[in-house]
Amino acid sequence: MKINSLTVEIDGIDKEILRDLMEDARKPILQIANKIGISGAAIHQRLRKLEQSGVISGSKFTVNNKILGYNTMAFVGIYLDKAARNPEAVRDLKKIPEVLECHYTTGNWSILIKIICRDNEHLMHLLNTKIQAIEGVSRTETFISLNQQIDRQIQL
Repeated sequence: MKINSLTVEIDGIDKEILRDLMEDARKPILQIANKIGISGAAIHQRLRKLEQSGVISGSKFTVNNKILGYNTMAFVGIYLDKAARNPEAVRDLKKIPEVLECHYTTGNWSILIKIICRDNEHLMHLLNTKIQAIEGVSRTETFISLNQQIDRQIQL
């Protein structure tokens, strides 16, 4: 594993380990080790190095939003009256649990967020009472996702 100031190079064994764990983070280490042909201890060492280098961080379960009653996914472009208001706007957006992602962007918007809501009425309430009420937000532009057709991480 070669580490420089900007990127980390990983070898074929690291990629194979990562592919297996990206597919199923609960896959037993010994099962991966047997498949690759190295010891479980070697897998643990490689995972530790990948974690220390920042290539991986933790593991998580994926929640099915629809089963929990959250059926409306939307992307909201946020126009700020001044770019200098970005840090405060992001601080306020972090307080809204339905905001899943927040990106500082080029183009027309200052910020692009991804939000999850129960339905369109919930979305409208969130926009009117929370997002557009943030100091410095001059207007928003909302795009409702009809269907998420691709959901993946980078291919290794």
